[in-house]
Amino acid sequence: MAPSSSRVPPPHHLPAAPPRHALGCGILLLVVPLLVALLLRVVERPFFQGVDDRWAASVNGSAVDGGGGFTLVLDRLGGPLGLVVPLALIGCLCVYGRWRSALFVFTATVVANVVVLLPLKALADRPRPPHPSVLVNDGSYPSGQVFSAVTLVIVVALVVFPPRARRWWWPCAAAYVLAMMGSRTWLHAQWLTDTFAGALVGAGACLMLWRVFAPLLRAEAERIASDSLWL
Repeated sequence: MAPSSSRVPPPHHLPAAPPRHALGCGILLLVVPLLVALLLRVVERPFFQGVDDRWAASVNGSAVDGGGGFTLVLDRLGGPLGLVVPLALIGCLCVYGRWRSALFVFTATVVANVVVLLPLKALADRPRPPHPSVLVNDGSYPSGQVFSAVTLVIVVALVVFPPRARRWWWPCAAAYVLAMMGSRTWLHAQWLTDTFAGALVGAGACLMLWRVFAPLLRAEAERIASDSLWL
């Protein structure tokens, strides 16, 4: 008698498996902001500064204008306070024995910020737009708030939601990232190109780390499917 197919653990897609070209795409997404950072380092006025100036002139918002409360909330979420969410996610994953996913989330949201984003900021050393409406530090390029938003929505999609749920998560995630990008320019905290660079760096870092952590995430998915996560 042929062995019953019910004895074979069904394929489990949580955490999600990386696509074939995740590493190459991740490297490409990081190389582009790196080249722009090098350009900003050696050129006082880059070729895209005109676009940034026109966009900044078109959004004359401030922290007290209409929608200011929402933009201030996004500013807090993108700052140090925003670490509460990924750290809470890491804690929940550890409670359920998913330390591999927790390590992936920690590396993508915290370690990548220190190892990838901050060196790019120091390399570019781009001044902020004049008269920002919120307290900012040095280094406008790339946007740390947008980087944090992108890394958070990606890791949540990969380690929390099954495939069907990801279909509705991605539009919500894109709306959140776009709102974060808009809020940074509305508050004159960053140039438009800074926000796009933050999104590229966040997506690139996640894709690379997704590929690097693939063996650990695959092992976790197999253990979840076989109901032996704690073994």
